[in-house]
Amino acid sequence: MVGLILNTARKLALKIASYGVMHLVVAILVAFAITRDWRLALAVGVVEPFFQTIAYSIHDRVWHRVERRRMASGMEEAAEAFSARLDIMSPEEQARVHDNHGYGREDGRHHHGHSHALPRSLKQIALKTVTYGLMHFTVAVTVAFVLTGSLRTALAIGVIEPLVQTVFFTLHDRIWSRIEARRSVRPTLTQA
Repeated sequence: MVGLILNTARKLALKIASYGVMHLVVAILVAFAITRDWRLALAVGVVEPFFQTIAYSIHDRVWHRVERRRMASGMEEAAEAFSARLDIMSPEEQARVHDNHGYGREDGRHHHGHSHALPRSLKQIALKTVTYGLMHFTVAVTVAFVLTGSLRTALAIGVIEPLVQTVFFTLHDRIWSRIEARRSVRPTLTQA
């Protein structure tokens, strides 16, 4: 149990750290392109990503819970029943899913994934990206205004920088989704 908690914390820390580094580089470059002042760009580029990383970790946890609830929804159960009816799932996989439905296994370990999980919908990905963009805009304008004292510069940074960051956020999120999917397949393969 302690190992699982430490492993989860390590993965989350790596994800947040990679986001923070990506955000730092993009923020400095965008702030410099707007202000043409490297000191101001560094200030915005260092301070703004710090607050964005905190906001991102909160945003990511909220969406993780949303996605987990969706995965446990009746829609997943309907897909599972449909695939079982068509004999797509082997009897062993059906037993694994039904008998150990994420609550625990005979050997005392927990299994949190479902091999029959539905892919995230385009609508859900778009909504997650939009909520990230709005959160990012608010934090960026606030930090830029506090640092520059100029509403015009703050709005320019607050509009342009989040647009660029949202593109990089989507790429970052997709990369981490693939990493997490590969990691969830490995334990299943070793247990077989």
